[in-house]
Order: sequence, then C-alpha cells, then structure tokens
Amino acid sequence: MNAGPNESSALVEIAIADGVADVRLNRADKMNALSPAMFDALIAAGERLANEADLRVVVLSGNGKAFCAGLDLESMGALAQTAREKPLAQRTHGISNEFQFICTLWRELPVPVIAALHGVAFGGGLQLALGADLRYVAPDTRLSVMEMKWGLVPDMGGMVLTRDLVRDDRLRELIYTARIVPAAEAVELGLATRMADDPLALALATAREIAQRSPDAIRAAKRLLEVAARGDAAATLIAESVEQEALIGGANEREAVAANLEKRAPRFVPASPRAKS
Repeated sequence: MNAGPNESSALVEIAIADGVADVRLNRADKMNALSPAMFDALIAAGERLANEADLRVVVLSGNGKAFCAGLDLESMGALAQTAREKPLAQRTHGISNEFQFICTLWRELPVPVIAALHGVAFGGGLQLALGADLRYVAPDTRLSVMEMKWGLVPDMGGMVLTRDLVRDDRLRELIYTARIVPAAEAVELGLATRMADDPLALALATAREIAQRSPDAIRAAKRLLEVAARGDAAATLIAESVEQEALIGGANEREAVAANLEKRAPRFVPASPRAKS
C-alpha cells in the first residue's frame, strides 16, 4: 500500500499511511475539551474515515496534556441552546443524536479503532474513548464518569458502551459518585484495555500489526463482533457463517495463505465491496 493523504483541521488532525489513520484531537490549550465546533470536527472526521476505501485501523489520541477533559464548560451555554433548538430525543444519525454520535461513530466505522489515553478522560471524553474497540492508558491517566458532578447523567452513548465492559454494580458506583479512577483501576474495572508507558506508541504499533492482516477479514471481524455484542446467540452463529463464507476463496484469503506458506509479507488488495458495506 502507498501512503495515503494527510489532512489537518483546526480541531482534528488526520494522517493516513499504509492503511492506518492517526487521528488526533487538536485543542490542546483546552485539554481537548468538547465544544460545538469540536463536535462538528469529530463528526466530519468520522464521515471521512468511513469512506476511506483502503483504511484498516484507526488510532485516536489527543494532542497536549490530555486525551479529553470532557465538555467545555465555556461552551455549556451554546450546547444547552443547541439542545433546546434540537431536542436530544431527536435522532440525527441513525439510532444516535449528534452528541451520542461522536462516540458511537467509532463503533460504526468498518475497521478497528484504538484509543490512546493520557492525562485525563473525563465525562464526554471518557465516553468518546469508550467508542473505540481498545483503550490503552498511560500510568498517570485519570478517568471519570463525571456527569453527576455537573447535575447530569451520561448521555453520549456511555450507557451502551459500558454495559459489556463494567460489572453493573461497579458501573453504578462510578456513575453515582463521579469519582476519579486511576489508570490501573480503570484496567481492572474494564474501562481500559491495557496500561502502557507510551500508549500512543503501543496503539500505533498494534494498529500496524493489525493492518498487515487481510482487509476483508479485518472488516468482517469488526462486523461480527458488533453482532456478538448484542447477545443474540442465533444471530451471532449465522453471522459467523455468512462472514466466513464470504471470505473463503476470496483474493485476500488466498493471498494470506500463500504469504504464510511462502514466509513473506502479504500483498493484499483493498477490501471487497462486501467488506466495505
């Protein structure tokens, strides 16, 4: 694969090379806090990534001292005005509203997403990270389901994104108390996948490793895992069969076998139309 295009905006930077998208929140002076403009930039980034034909993995991180400090308090008035003009119960992006979509869009992308966290991931920032498939955290990272501190509840997809990660009573404690959780405990609770001295380096290394797999199989696995997460055994079993049947004998499956037998790097073609659907 050739290096892909690089793109920078004021609030979200995107660089794509060899099938890996390096996506960085770029509001470092505000600890990447979520403003209305940041919401727009994240949605635009998600829409662009969803249409990248040869994308295989996304790495999501934040520039500066933190991943994301949550909602920008200075923008709360504008966000409240937006909520008055567009009721939160109104669905704007499939099953989500605009606020939820900046977190759920990462699950809807056809490829794995790895979040690299440092500094803080509070409130909406934590919910944003929960949208990723994997979350690597620096040892000094602090995380919090912080909405109750401000008289609110998690409403950016957090209730869906945490239900298979954190035991029910422990999740209730996190929500009711809004307490700040250190990185090691976040891993133990299930909020984070792994702790690393340099989570971004680990995320990029993992992404490059995944990107060496068949792009058809990568996308099929993401779809299959999303079906399995719904908990319907019958639907999951049929999805396994459908995905496998589509992969067997395909150009990239044959290339994966040949590359392994010949002990060489594979030469895959972009994902098939089925794998991009």
